[in-house]
Amino acid sequence: MEAVLLVGGQGTRLRPLTETTPKPMLPLAGIPFVTHQLVRAREAGAGHVVLATSYKAQMFRDHFGDGERLGLALTYAVEDEPLGTGGAVRNAANHLRGAGPVVILNGDVLGGLDLGALLDRHRRYDADVTLHLRRVPDPAAYGVVTTGPDGAVRAFEEKTERPPTDQVNAGTYVFSRAALDEIPAGRVVSLERETFPALIGAGRRVQSLHDEAYWLDIGTPAAYVRGNCDLVTGLAPSAALHGGPAECLVLDQAEVGEGAALSGGTVVGRRARVGPGARVHRSVLFDDARVGAGARLSGVVVGRGAVVGPGAVLTDVMLGDGAGAAAR
Repeated sequence: MEAVLLVGGQGTRLRPLTETTPKPMLPLAGIPFVTHQLVRAREAGAGHVVLATSYKAQMFRDHFGDGERLGLALTYAVEDEPLGTGGAVRNAANHLRGAGPVVILNGDVLGGLDLGALLDRHRRYDADVTLHLRRVPDPAAYGVVTTGPDGAVRAFEEKTERPPTDQVNAGTYVFSRAALDEIPAGRVVSLERETFPALIGAGRRVQSLHDEAYWLDIGTPAAYVRGNCDLVTGLAPSAALHGGPAECLVLDQAEVGEGAALSGGTVVGRRARVGPGARVHRSVLFDDARVGAGARLSGVVVGRGAVVGPGAVLTDVMLGDGAGAAAR
């Protein structure tokens, strides 16, 4: 089994963090987010993964190389210009090595979906495409999917104001090689607005698997913090992590001062320092960050080398790399 991982987005909602680092390379529980996805693909049986990259593409290659450290073979499909979700998948298809089904993973999603079950569903129905679906409180923000009793997809509507169902596209798919190769090459294509509706309209075999395992789109600051904390506290699953649930994760060479309290799944990056008496709850401190004595943080991201001054009180804010925040 092979996989394609879509990691070409710019992550504009996570600026200023993504001004220097692609969103999939931002740390989640101390390792790049994409590492969690790569290990998940490996555990499901993938031996070869193609990373569909665009924004700051070289950073992926510099960090992961050929994938040997993760027990994978990695290939990089670089888009000179963004091609959309479908165009990125089609561009990546040029680097695939086999003729079997291909799992498509979305670089925004932290999840616990059983990829083996999705593959089994795809094979059982000899499908052209199989979609992972789930129910959400606000389906208007997603692609909504109408299905029949056997899971066959009858309609796909991307971000409609009056969704006919609360069942949405969760961003993980299995494609047959034939269906993948039918996506037009060399131009912008949207899977959600073009490929899926066209396949359904043509009567092709589009199947689905409804699964309510842990699922989170990490694209907003609040969701990014939640993803980190859920991994540390054990709410989110990841085979890339070792050790049990905890209130905090303190990485190598970090220093936590006397009387400081870390809670809620807080992550303290490498060489970061938390001053005496500080209180840090459900927050993420990047490598080399500094939090002064007596500071109070909740829901805060402190970028690489950023400094929070002594006594500062911060809630639900994000400091970019090298930024500073003083006491109010």
